[in-house]
Amino acid sequence: MSLAQRDDALRELMDDPSCDPERLRATLRRFETINRLVSRWGPVYRSRIRPFLAALDRPARVLDLGCGGGDVIAQLAARAQRDGFDVEWVGVDPDPRALEVALTRPAPPRTTFRCADGADVLADGERFDLVMSNHVVHHLTPTELSEFVEQSRRLSRGIVLHSDIERGRLAYVLYAIGVTPFAPGTFLRTDGLRSIRRSYLSTELADALGAPWHVEKAARFRILAVAPGIAGD
Repeated sequence: MSLAQRDDALRELMDDPSCDPERLRATLRRFETINRLVSRWGPVYRSRIRPFLAALDRPARVLDLGCGGGDVIAQLAARAQRDGFDVEWVGVDPDPRALEVALTRPAPPRTTFRCADGADVLADGERFDLVMSNHVVHHLTPTELSEFVEQSRRLSRGIVLHSDIERGRLAYVLYAIGVTPFAPGTFLRTDGLRSIRRSYLSTELADALGAPWHVEKAARFRILAVAPGIAGD
């Protein structure tokens, strides 16, 4: 198997509307552990989010597009609360199965979840100081990606952060080994490996997004696409 090119024909099992609901719920719940190990939002919080919130010097609104089971913004909300920031956190996902899991988790204060996508939130007239996503970009077709990143900029009057894994053989091998204890009864192993095969290199994502997006390596095996919001333009 070659990882030299994206395998964008692959589809993840949990994206199938008819997939096993118990395995899906187990997958979404265990994402909390996997994302803490893999997604590396801690360094992004320290380098990007915390300085942004501190400079804002007022209450903030943060939107997580494609929030899944809600574990990432729950993690970030807890960090921000410890740092004394006043933030409203909103997670949206168009899949009601994901929202079912998000709504059952203990959420920090001022954290809400609802079934919607970026277009829905735009139509509602809502705007945010920071818009983010985790592991959404590699799921999208080129047309969907263009629409998604444009919507995210239109929703933000501050910054936009889209985080994803970077494709690579070492990431693939380490994930295949590391996920083994967490995988039984879930889609974590199959879908995680498919995600890596679908993911971008930093240079590929930069080419796909174009200006004004900046794509950086936020941590090992992680890429972060950053752009200014245009909600205030």
